[in-house]
Amino acid sequence: MRRRLLAACAALVLLLVGTVVLVAYVNGAEQRALAGVATTDVLVVDQPIPAGTTADQLPELVRTEVLPAKAALAGRVTDVAALAGEVATVDLQPGEQLLRSRFARPDDLQAAGTVAVPEGLQEVSVLLEPQRAVGGRLAAGDTVGIFVSLTLPDGRTASHAVLHEVLVTQVQGAPTPVDPAAAGEPETASSGAPAPSSSLMVTLAVTAAQAETVVFGAEHATLWFSLEPDGADLRGTAPVTAGTVYGKATS
Repeated sequence: MRRRLLAACAALVLLLVGTVVLVAYVNGAEQRALAGVATTDVLVVDQPIPAGTTADQLPELVRTEVLPAKAALAGRVTDVAALAGEVATVDLQPGEQLLRSRFARPDDLQAAGTVAVPEGLQEVSVLLEPQRAVGGRLAAGDTVGIFVSLTLPDGRTASHAVLHEVLVTQVQGAPTPVDPAAAGEPETASSGAPAPSSSLMVTLAVTAAQAETVVFGAEHATLWFSLEPDGADLRGTAPVTAGTVYGKATS
């Protein structure tokens, strides 16, 4: 029994010694392979990095490896500090080098023809005929006034500017403006985009309370948008009915 125990201990010792020798040989082989070869430090993904991961989360998700200089990819990131304020645009997998082209600032990821929704607001869309949306000339980034025309419970009709300075975040269905100079045509007062022939989908950034007003107008009345540039006079609005419209016209 004692001999068997001694034999088992000896086998275990031999196994441990063999493992140490093997690891040392592998490490030595790597060092010999890199001997005389120019090397460089490379940041490599150590754990999966989902798209949208911010740069300040990267230090715990990457590691540094020493690679032959010729194996380092162009555009590699050598310091995560260089990515400050940026996010991963795609999913990154363990083992791949950290590349500058895989990151961008959140603002740069905004879809073309849209603007970001201010913090705290939400988006709501309405379908409008061109004449109800400034002839289809609205574009993302414009601010609009919103007018509601409806029939009152007593049978009278009324129109009123219910909201002002509402941000447009996207307009779908509007024609692309034409640059007369680029088209080789003389510029005239009527130059620009042709009038749209179909309805426009206009998306707005609004508070929850404003969204209620817009939805009610779209469901139970008719909506009109006005383009409100900087400095537009927004004073003096009041509900207009058949009994007050003439007074409004002369005021």
